[in-house]
Amino acid sequence: MKAVLDHIGIAVQDVDAALAFYRDALGLEVEAPEDVLTQRVRARHIPVGGPTLELLEATAPDSAIAKYIEKRGPGIHHITLRVDDIRAALEHLKARGVRLVDPEPRPGAENALVAFIHPSAAHGVLVELKQPALSGVERAAAQRLVLDVKRLAFGALQLTMLHDGGFRLDGGAMFGVVPRPLWEKLAPPDDRHRIQLAMRPLLVEADWGRLLVDCGAGDKMAPKQADIYALSRERHLDHALAEIGLTSESIEWVLPTHLHFDHFGGATVRENGALTPRFGNAEYLIRSAEWEDATHPHERNRASYLQEDFVPLKDAGVVRFFDGDTTIKPGVRVERSGGHTGQHQVIYIESGGRTAVYVADMIPTTAHLQDPWLMGYDLFPMDTLAFKRRFIREAIDREYLILFEHDPRVSAGYIRENARGQRYVEQVL
Repeated sequence: MKAVLDHIGIAVQDVDAALAFYRDALGLEVEAPEDVLTQRVRARHIPVGGPTLELLEATAPDSAIAKYIEKRGPGIHHITLRVDDIRAALEHLKARGVRLVDPEPRPGAENALVAFIHPSAAHGVLVELKQPALSGVERAAAQRLVLDVKRLAFGALQLTMLHDGGFRLDGGAMFGVVPRPLWEKLAPPDDRHRIQLAMRPLLVEADWGRLLVDCGAGDKMAPKQADIYALSRERHLDHALAEIGLTSESIEWVLPTHLHFDHFGGATVRENGALTPRFGNAEYLIRSAEWEDATHPHERNRASYLQEDFVPLKDAGVVRFFDGDTTIKPGVRVERSGGHTGQHQVIYIESGGRTAVYVADMIPTTAHLQDPWLMGYDLFPMDTLAFKRRFIREAIDREYLILFEHDPRVSAGYIRENARGQRYVEQVL
């Protein structure tokens, strides 16, 4: 771990009054103000030949700076050390038993990622680690898609996170009303404003057989749409199944969370001009109300419900419909979350006293952990918010293993919460 001094943070009551000394009396140049919404402070940086001074004024009475000034008065609040890889630095410190305020990085000033080390570990000094904002090349590297097949014994079940390649969606649409300066630190966009996403179907194996949850986008997409979505087919679901010695013929049941193309486009294939079921030995288990919505699309959802993905299945006589929340197989049950679509469902996997949940588009990536970080694609966002608020609290308290369908790097992990109420994922797969 290599670190260099970046700046010294100074807590002030009134930044404009402080500038009468630093700018007017000392003659120092002062950069434009920046409001850091996540920390509820206004920052002014003053270059002093390498490192800078950072004047910090609270913008809310419950911010850390306001509480510091109330307790100790204005003065030096922290020192900041710049590192190249903040996550690697935090792992390095954790391995050495260093007490951290932030076990995971969070957005800071100047579009950087930051994390604080507890003063008790630094002999009374609050130390901030800072990873500067990434360049375009570095952003692309940070969004590198990881398409490994990952397996986990789970009680009497075997869980395998497969993949059907990657794709990209508009970053603004993926984060809805969340301002870009906040989300782009966690999901850097490309030059077409799209963020990298994965498609990760879940395979559940048990003594009762093999069940596949979702099946990716498949290979039917026209070249124009494939370019719009940056659909990657170099490695896809057939490759992932082959890695564990299986083929599409090995699947006995297919269970969609909903019928959007990136979740269920792989359910059918085009062969000799005809559309046929991709999984020739499988029965497709579909919620009746979702089928009704998907086969009667409107202007808002028509681009996601592609009839060629699912109508041929009914024509082939391989669909079994079910109504409401139910147990699909021993240890596998569904619960309607709504929100993203009217009938979107999450999949609970329960065995050996443990619970895993395949959350699909309710929490599409690890960047969507905060309750109000919802997708603009959600048809019923307030329903998403209500379900998500309850579910995440339950997932933290009961230690559910969360299976992420779209995160480009993380397949599974536990949602944790630090002492300041900030959420992060403890990665397992």
